[in-house]
Amino acid sequence: MAEHERSRSGSIRLRVTAAAVLSVGIALVVAAFAVVAFVDRSLSSQAEDEAALRAQQLADHGVAVGATVPVPDPTEEFVQVLDARTVVASSANVAGLGVIAMPAIDESVPVAVPSLAGPFVAVAEPMGTRIVVVGLNIDDVTEARQIVAIALIVAVPILLLIVGSVTWRLVGRTLRPVEEIRDEVERISSRELGRRVPVPARDDEIGRLAATMNRMLERLERSQERRRRFVADAAHELRSPVAAIRQHAEVASEHPDTATVEELAGVVLAEDERLQRLVEDLLLLARMDEQAPDVDEVDLDDVVLAEAARLRGTASIDVDTRAVSAGRVRGERASLERVVRNLVDNAARHARTRAAIGVARFDGHVVLSVEDDGPGIDPSDRERALERFVRLDGARDRGSGGTGLGLSIVRDVTRAHGGSVELADSELGGLLVRVELPSAT
Repeated sequence: MAEHERSRSGSIRLRVTAAAVLSVGIALVVAAFAVVAFVDRSLSSQAEDEAALRAQQLADHGVAVGATVPVPDPTEEFVQVLDARTVVASSANVAGLGVIAMPAIDESVPVAVPSLAGPFVAVAEPMGTRIVVVGLNIDDVTEARQIVAIALIVAVPILLLIVGSVTWRLVGRTLRPVEEIRDEVERISSRELGRRVPVPARDDEIGRLAATMNRMLERLERSQERRRRFVADAAHELRSPVAAIRQHAEVASEHPDTATVEELAGVVLAEDERLQRLVEDLLLLARMDEQAPDVDEVDLDDVVLAEAARLRGTASIDVDTRAVSAGRVRGERASLERVVRNLVDNAARHARTRAAIGVARFDGHVVLSVEDDGPGIDPSDRERALERFVRLDGARDRGSGGTGLGLSIVRDVTRAHGGSVELADSELGGLLVRVELPSAT
């Protein structure tokens, strides 16, 4: 597996280097042809201009019929004076030859001279009724073109070698942190989520990738820690009712005269009810952790009034719902009913004589408030009170019927619906719980 990953990394390095060399190579070849063409054209134009200037000078001074026209270098230049298609004067190096070339005025033509070596370029200038033709040797142009071509033939592979070498080294240096990150990730298992990948010193895409991976590992570590703690707490909580049922059953079995069937049935039913509540709470929390709730429009005020009516029939406290107004939210009705029930039951459990429930719309949100006149929660413990299986005082023990999951269910369900939960002091003297949910309108 490791060798396979290394070969993939190496192939990326090779592909990037090959792509760089290929693209630069194509550009260099095109540039080389352009340079050779430019040199050839530039030098040829220079030779044509010199020939035209020489022809213009001869035409201005005039050339007698039958005269021998002097040239500075017989191997580099020739002159012919033409009358129609007859040579009436020429330089000594082409004496006795017929018409070598008859270019049009202001044009140039390449020619070969039988008595002279090398290619020539010829131009013509009018001289009265006659034409002066001057040819210049362009052997230097050919040599210069060949020299430039040879230089480029040598330089292009060297440049490509340099480009390939530099690209290979740069890509290798760029991919080295990626390989280090991969090696570290390869070593990380579910038991070693505390490990972190190395973060390069430079702030680039790879550095940000490493930082993102470390944040992901931190989230996974926290999630695993919460899951482990949740499983341990759940196992502990489930063990308690099971142990109670078993204990009473063993006592009844060994000492049948000390316990009646009614007493045993009462204990079993009470512990079974507690066990059922705990299992339902755990399933709800697990579902909130794994999937988003179904979305529908829910009249939160209807849910609150229904729970308040239930509470009035079961509790001996005053329940104030005068602050309940219309409030529609988007969410899963069963989960939101569970939130309201948990808050109402929590208030009823800790209230001395009174609880108050309110629903109001504010700034695009629906705010549910539940408060009581009980002992409240110390500000330093309010954040911890929202965690799972947390009981802060004697009133929140197992004997009172609480599982330590009520407020944590409220928090998790509210967060899953895009809302927030806040614990504060109530004007009644106890605890105020404010649940803020996005409004459906």
